[in-house]
Amino acid sequence: MRQRKAPRKLIEHNPTQRPQRGSANLVARPGTGASGSDEWVYGRHAALALIANPQRQIRQVLTVTEHAPWVAAALAGRADGALAPTLVDARTLAAALPEGAVHQGVAVLAAPLPSIHLDELIAAADPAQASIVVLDQATDPRNVGAVLRAAAAFGATGVVVQDRHASSATSALAKAASGALERVPLVRVVNIARALRTLQDAGFWCLGFAGDGSTSIDAARLDGRLALVLGAEDSGLRRLVRESCDDIVHIPISAAVESLNLATAAAVALYEVSRPRPPVAA
Repeated sequence: MRQRKAPRKLIEHNPTQRPQRGSANLVARPGTGASGSDEWVYGRHAALALIANPQRQIRQVLTVTEHAPWVAAALAGRADGALAPTLVDARTLAAALPEGAVHQGVAVLAAPLPSIHLDELIAAADPAQASIVVLDQATDPRNVGAVLRAAAAFGATGVVVQDRHASSATSALAKAASGALERVPLVRVVNIARALRTLQDAGFWCLGFAGDGSTSIDAARLDGRLALVLGAEDSGLRRLVRESCDDIVHIPISAAVESLNLATAAAVALYEVSRPRPPVAA
């Protein structure tokens, strides 16, 4: 990706004044916070969810003039509501973000979310009925973001990814998650197979998903504590991860389609787990 020249130091700016064209000096530089890894999150839903999340430390908010009222109202709802948005034109906003970013006129520079340990995620899960999505080497941030969005939609406790071979919580991931990154814990682990053993010790039934799975999802065990394990976009589940699962299931699909992508498969699996089922007759 082509590197952009770092913008100059942020200066004071009255958010009520008219935006200035080409005003790169209004834009803060990522990485200037204590963590050194501040990142822009852009898009209306992602930005609103971040602003509403008290765990986020916000460094700066950029917005075009037409969105300034609702952005300012959202910021006023925070405990640290003294922060005001910086008005910029669309060109300046686009220049602060990754090339091609669909920013919808608003972007937030913030410190990353606090890290969460797998044991904390397990402790937060319902002891009777819970689902956790485990992604084996998922590298596309848009896919991981879409999985987070599905997890939020169907009430999953969290999403687990491998720290070394997974997508980081990039701007593209947050945009694809459409706010779900702020609502669904994203846990990073060193070893997926070891994480599955930890989940099993905590009472989770681990279901691996593969096209050649011997059990159809509609016949699989889908009650209690579940870990739904899905492989990378191209190679699927690795051997050790597959062997660590309690069952390997498949999602029946038409022969006209070779497979489902990661995010779609996760959404189908989460729907099946969450939908009510009639009681079994005595």
